[in-house]
Amino acid sequence: MIDRFSDALYTPTEVARYLTLPASTLRGWIAPADESGSLPLVTAETTTVPGEARVPFVGLAEAYTLRAIRTARIPMQRIRPALEQLARRDQLRHALASERLFTDGAELLLDVADGASGEEAEAVRQLVVVRSGQGVLHEVVRDYLHRVTFEGGYAQVIPLPTFGGAVVVDPSRSFGQPIFASSGARLDDALDLFKAGVDVNDVADEFAISAEELQQAIRGHMSLAA
Repeated sequence: MIDRFSDALYTPTEVARYLTLPASTLRGWIAPADESGSLPLVTAETTTVPGEARVPFVGLAEAYTLRAIRTARIPMQRIRPALEQLARRDQLRHALASERLFTDGAELLLDVADGASGEEAEAVRQLVVVRSGQGVLHEVVRDYLHRVTFEGGYAQVIPLPTFGGAVVVDPSRSFGQPIFASSGARLDDALDLFKAGVDVNDVADEFAISAEELQQAIRGHMSLAA
């Protein structure tokens, strides 16, 4: 059984591709902010072997949430202090993959800010406040995190943005590789058959998915390959 917190399933390149992120952005999230002991934003093993899987499922979930926050144009220098305060005061490991961020969101962060001081407290508060007066975390939850399925308090199933909701990753199925949400069929298997020249409708029937789902997957795959 795969451990979603420790078993390395993906290379950084794969995570960046699944989430349509620049590879350099993901590398920055995996690396510590500086030499002062700051923790990486995305969980990954250290390895010197090129192309080796380094990122566990929880790291993919963390990157997914960071992608959402990045879309909301929140500076990374506001995110790191908030996460470090969560870890120090609440012992909340992998906060970006936690259901508590989904359910408690801004309230959790404001509580953390109350226990911090100086620049760290201000950075945490600014992560919550936006121009409209609503919480940034509320906006992120609405647009992204509600699509995630949680189990045991942490992300379990994540939709891959490129594929229009048709494709997900789930560490309990197909070793965490992309699958169709409706049938559990492996994305790569369906794409291989299509690339071999089999008609879209026949491929869809073979893997118990709709032609529309397959076409979404094909479009997503082509956009990643472009």
